[in-house]
Amino acid sequence: MTSDIGTFATPSAGRSPVSVPVDWAAVEDWLGLRLPADYKRLADRYGPLDFGEYVWIHVPCVQGERFDYGEWLRATHREARIGARGLPEAERPVFHPEPGGLLAWGCTRGSDVLFWDTSASADPDRWTVVVQHSGAVPGSGLLRWHRYDLTLTDYLRHTVRDTWELPSPPGPLMGPLPGTFARTAFLPEAGAWAPPAPVSPRLTGAERRIALETGIGLDGLRLLSPPPERPYLGDGSWEGLFAELGTRLPGEYVRLMDEYGAGIWRGWLRFHTPLRTGERRFLTHVEDTVDAYRQLKDGHPRWYPLAVWPEPGGFLPFANSIDGDYLGWLTEGKDPETWPLIVWPRHADQGPPLGGGLIDTLLDWQRGTLVTRGFAGLDEDDDPVEFAGFEPWDDRAYW
Repeated sequence: MTSDIGTFATPSAGRSPVSVPVDWAAVEDWLGLRLPADYKRLADRYGPLDFGEYVWIHVPCVQGERFDYGEWLRATHREARIGARGLPEAERPVFHPEPGGLLAWGCTRGSDVLFWDTSASADPDRWTVVVQHSGAVPGSGLLRWHRYDLTLTDYLRHTVRDTWELPSPPGPLMGPLPGTFARTAFLPEAGAWAPPAPVSPRLTGAERRIALETGIGLDGLRLLSPPPERPYLGDGSWEGLFAELGTRLPGEYVRLMDEYGAGIWRGWLRFHTPLRTGERRFLTHVEDTVDAYRQLKDGHPRWYPLAVWPEPGGFLPFANSIDGDYLGWLTEGKDPETWPLIVWPRHADQGPPLGGGLIDTLLDWQRGTLVTRGFAGLDEDDDPVEFAGFEPWDDRAYW
């Protein structure tokens, strides 16, 4: 068994590896698992690594908002759990913190994810590697998940192979990769990571039932996603905006914005600042969006069937997602209170208008019960209370 990557790879002179202090007792207590000795030795000697110019080996560290070991594990395990749903139920892996679950230790430039199989042995030094490939690789057929009878260090040694050793490891291996390792370029100032302190549930059992089941309108939304103390709307007025647009906007939109202001919902849906004046005002974002839609419609009218504001019944956007979807109204008739909501989806065909109003739509989406084109959904195992939220903006935000 190979014990150290320094026996088969050399450190980069350009980005020399730098160790990061790790409180292993605290990390292992937080995980509820002992970790392999070769991994702890690697982290203590070298810190976070870019191995073979392809594999990022993540260790317990943190750098500002760029990387947090605990958050990376949580997000990586969630995405892998969702990605595994396409497998037959009997073949789906489980993920930490489930007993015997896969535990991530790295990823690649090709979006593959590398795990340990913690069910392989009670001794973490005997944990073997499991790889979730992002696409087909030589020898993989149509499979995306592969198990190897190799520990972390032995797996890395095989990726920088010059010749095959017998018996060959099962499944498709990455590489051959360059036999080098360097400090991860996007973590030049990584520091010590501390496990998060336990927190009490944000809502009581009774409050959860209201937030997720019985609450309605703004009352339900406030409980699920508390509004900011000082919502930011901009330096103008509603009457000024209505005059510039040549129309009033639906009253529930005004009530929602007065309560929450501009910001991003669930880290995904961005509401433009409605009353900002100057270059980045509401009308600027509207005009940019409808101009882009009009150009697409001119070239592909079948795929872009909506009329665009200020045409009668035209699409008037007021929010967008980080994935490029847009939420707006169809401005049908003179009464804005009757305008239906509609999503212009980035990665799907155009669907019909939504059935509910804005506040109810937001509430259903935050609860995970809204299923429609263009809205990012929750996984069936996600806790909506954990994911629901609203991050307010101030005058520095672009939107």
